[in-house]
Amino acid sequence: MKSDRLLSILLLLQTRGRVTASELAARLEVSVRTIYRDIEALSISGVPVYAERGRHGGIELLAGFRTDVTGLTADESRALFILAAQGAHAALGLDSALGSALRKVMAALPAPHRPAAEATARRILVDATRWKGGPQRSVDLATLQDAVFADRRLRLRYRHSGERKTRAYTVDPYGLVAKAGVWYLVAARRGLPRLFRADRVHSAALLDDPVKRRPGVELADVWEVLRRQVEERPGGIDVTVRVRRDRLDLFLRLMAPYLAELPDDDGDSAWVTARLSLGVVGEARQLLQFSDRVEVLSPPEVRAEVARAAASVTDLYQRVGGRPEEKSRSDGVL
Repeated sequence: MKSDRLLSILLLLQTRGRVTASELAARLEVSVRTIYRDIEALSISGVPVYAERGRHGGIELLAGFRTDVTGLTADESRALFILAAQGAHAALGLDSALGSALRKVMAALPAPHRPAAEATARRILVDATRWKGGPQRSVDLATLQDAVFADRRLRLRYRHSGERKTRAYTVDPYGLVAKAGVWYLVAARRGLPRLFRADRVHSAALLDDPVKRRPGVELADVWEVLRRQVEERPGGIDVTVRVRRDRLDLFLRLMAPYLAELPDDDGDSAWVTARLSLGVVGEARQLLQFSDRVEVLSPPEVRAEVARAAASVTDLYQRVGGRPEEKSRSDGVL
């Protein structure tokens, strides 16, 4: 609607200052000609907006002009009260600020929209943490957050997965990302974007040097590239297994990162065939948690790996179980 677009232009100019017509057109998905017509409409309605042409030109409001109008629609009002888990705000020290901000937004909402916003806050809850995630190492985001907002370089002591010792890195932060309850620092190292799990940062020190980042590249752009690299990382080994139906749901949930495709399920068979994509043969040992409810069909080297792992576990428990019996016999107790 044109009225929503006019309000969006007004709010963008208030928050961003001078903005080019082409940028407004791209943000609002209309033509530049439409933007200039909208600017004229705002001016006729009494908004002190003007445009300057030239290389450094743009559209802006007269200095000092502000409007308190929220202009929120019913859906926009409800959307503001569907928030992620409070743990994310607590980690940043913003829990109390969030509550205060929402109270102010509620007070500023048009009266007809308040009941819907209140109902949404009571009826919709978004919890970004995973089920049974296990104990999490405490994360101190303070220094990372300081570096992000001050645009300064960081010196990290960082432990990679599977390693016991930490390594030292000097990085240029782009920002922080919370994904499924886990915080990540997105930063450039030697000019290349990298992901660092915040709970593996053993120490962080703010340096005096300003960050060195690629100009014009934002956090969202870098995160999208890194996210795709992780999710689309090719597996090295195609594995075919069959799963008992009574464990299929659990199998699909626990093995989701390794599924090559969703299995064909006719809903009747006692066993369901599934395909996995593993990075290394050793990852197949995770199938032991399903006991005899999962069978590896191919390839042979993965069948052999799972068989060896199962034999090792069986041998361990037989040896541990035999010790009390041997001791009791030595004591003359039958």
